[in-house]
Amino acid sequence: MGTRPAENHTSLPPKDWRTVEERKIDDWLPVTASRNGKWWYSAFHNVTAMVGAGLLTLPYAMSELGWGPGVAVMTLSWIMTLYTLWQMVEMHEMVPGKRFDRYHELGQYAFGETLGLWIVVPQQLVVEISLDIVYMITGGKSLKKFHDLVCDGRCKDIKLSYFIMIFASAQFVISQLPNFDSIATISLAAALMSICYSTIAWGASVDKGKADGVDYSLRASTTSGMVFDFLGGLGQMAFSFSGHNVVLEIQASIPSTADTPSKKPMWKGVIVAYTIVLLCYFPVAFVGYWAFGNSVDDNILITLNTPKWLIAAANMMVVVHVIGSYQVYAMPVFDMMEMVLVRKMRFSPGWKLRLVSRSLFVAFTMFVGITFPFFGGLIGFFGGLAFAPTTYFLPCIIWLTVYKPRVFSLSWCTNWFCIVGGVLLMVLGPIGGLRQIIMEAKIYQFYS
Repeated sequence: MGTRPAENHTSLPPKDWRTVEERKIDDWLPVTASRNGKWWYSAFHNVTAMVGAGLLTLPYAMSELGWGPGVAVMTLSWIMTLYTLWQMVEMHEMVPGKRFDRYHELGQYAFGETLGLWIVVPQQLVVEISLDIVYMITGGKSLKKFHDLVCDGRCKDIKLSYFIMIFASAQFVISQLPNFDSIATISLAAALMSICYSTIAWGASVDKGKADGVDYSLRASTTSGMVFDFLGGLGQMAFSFSGHNVVLEIQASIPSTADTPSKKPMWKGVIVAYTIVLLCYFPVAFVGYWAFGNSVDDNILITLNTPKWLIAAANMMVVVHVIGSYQVYAMPVFDMMEMVLVRKMRFSPGWKLRLVSRSLFVAFTMFVGITFPFFGGLIGFFGGLAFAPTTYFLPCIIWLTVYKPRVFSLSWCTNWFCIVGGVLLMVLGPIGGLRQIIMEAKIYQFYS
């Protein structure tokens, strides 16, 4: 699928010109601190990164798209994002002796030091910060749902804001873990929980069967409403395939040698992860929509109320999962923050700097999550605006820039198909999500 990169490189790895201080900083930064990861780390980190809040809204997205377009968009999204993820794994070490440990480093190689930084970093930060905000909301909503189901009307009603604060309290502590290897156990638990609660989601839907008078017509009754809902559904689908933003950072934690480059164990883990994604996403999306039609909520577990003990357990599994997902997406943000603070602003690396900077980030995502808990609209808006570029077509543009495949070859055509589809998704997706946010904001009382 393309030729070698256009530049010529020697087969010998380049000499390490870093100073002792620079090596010390690299050994302290989260992404480059450890390279002891295994292929199964790749598997469950990728599952944790991808399966999550987006999964729970897929039946709702189906109700906005309808059966035909919904199935087509789901299938195409899975194929296209697997292809672009493969590209990123391949490009991690495409230059002999060098590893692109961060998404923006790959962008800088393709587009130049300054332009590459400005193309990649803003989009990557929007993705990762918005995901952590959405995970704050998801964790709080799932905790509240668990509380309400267990209490069954016997307890005092507690505001959603307080449950988001409870969820954030765990993140304040866990965020002090230094790097990807240190959160491996949390990520594994999160990946297992995602498999469990997705199985509960579609299994409980099957057990309930079709709801009385189930309606598969589009949610909106007006033409304009149908159009906006369709666009929002596209954004929600895009949100569900967002693991690309941390894939290079995950691969950076895997050791690499001439005989066993990091792409081999990484790709093995990706295949396992994407198989799990297939087994989680498609049953939840299709069975959830089959059971409830256009009456499904923007979180399938909210629609499911019985059996109460099972749905309560599923909501607590969601909480465990989004605790891990929050950390997987926060780690590259921590890396960028600490890199700027240490290298640009000349702060001394250490636990005090880490405690203050990471706590401020968690507090920021908590505040935004409490203030704007518009779950479905946020997914649609951010899904189209930022997830589409970094997931669907930016890897293809980098691939075309670096490898320069022959015009109208299979590689060239495949990449341009993904680029065109991704650009359309980026332009159209946020429109529906923004409309939904505006509509929900009209009836929402802040800090309720």
